Amino acid sequence: MRVLITGATGLIGKEIVRLCGREGIDVHYLTTSHSKIKYTEKCKGFYWNPGKEEIATECLEGVDAIINLAGAPIARRWTAQHKKRILDSRVKSLQLLDKTLENNREHHVRMLVSASAIGIYPDSLTHYYDEEEEEVDNSFPGKVIREWEAAADRLGKQGLEVAKVRIGLVLSPDGGALPQMAKPVRYFAGAAFGSGQQWQSWIHITDLARIFLFLLEKEMPGIFNGVAPNPVTNEKLTREIAKKLEKPLILPNIPRFVMRGLLGEMSYLLFSGQRVSSRKITDMGFSFRYSSLSPALDNLFDRE
Repeated sequence: MRVLITGATGLIGKEIVRLCGREGIDVHYLTTSHSKIKYTEKCKGFYWNPGKEEIATECLEGVDAIINLAGAPIARRWTAQHKKRILDSRVKSLQLLDKTLENNREHHVRMLVSASAIGIYPDSLTHYYDEEEEEVDNSFPGKVIREWEAAADRLGKQGLEVAKVRIGLVLSPDGGALPQMAKPVRYFAGAAFGSGQQWQSWIHITDLARIFLFLLEKEMPGIFNGVAPNPVTNEKLTREIAKKLEKPLILPNIPRFVMRGLLGEMSYLLFSGQRVSSRKITDMGFSFRYSSLSPALDNLFDRE
């Protein structure tokens, strides 16, 4: 099998590329940076620029499936300019893939597995969300994810099977949320946000990468939650990190107004939460290596 990966040089993409190498899957990847283009026997890079509708069409040669991870980071201050970048980077990348496939009918691509996010579900302390939920969170992330998924679905009109992975809080020692949460804890400044009762539906980065490859193997379309089976509250996550680092939590919880002043509208991400089910993917036969938080953190901190 050969897969084409967008966003392959990002946190999740690197882990998927690593697993592809282990599983004997050839990789083509698209990057907006010429300096990140490399060629090996099993992994080849190609340039693209979705904003300018530029793409090296040779990237499709021999490709059976596409993994789409392209998108600007959402965890930055939401200025009007960055909001546009967040949305455009997700939608325009899929639009360019759609157009490229349309103009290259000889391709052999059968499936698209596209990243999405659990932020599409409404913020709630009590609801337990599965993939059948139709209500969309009335927030900027909710709007972005709705349009992101719609753009992915449009590739289905070309006969591709389309799967969307709604990703939760990704835990990795190499970037993302975990190092940012661990840093203040190490310096005795760790604390939960707000009430601390907002849900954190997390996933170990290796399990997330395995889900993408599992869906390719099964050729199963649809929506799938990319979360571990046991979500925790923000307070529980903070306490578990402190426990692993053997550091006390001595500060009170951080009020919403403080983070709003520091981060603006983007602080919404810290105080909202969704408790999300992974039952659909496990019912299909997927087995998590890290289904509970404590052993997941043990592994991640050991990898630092």
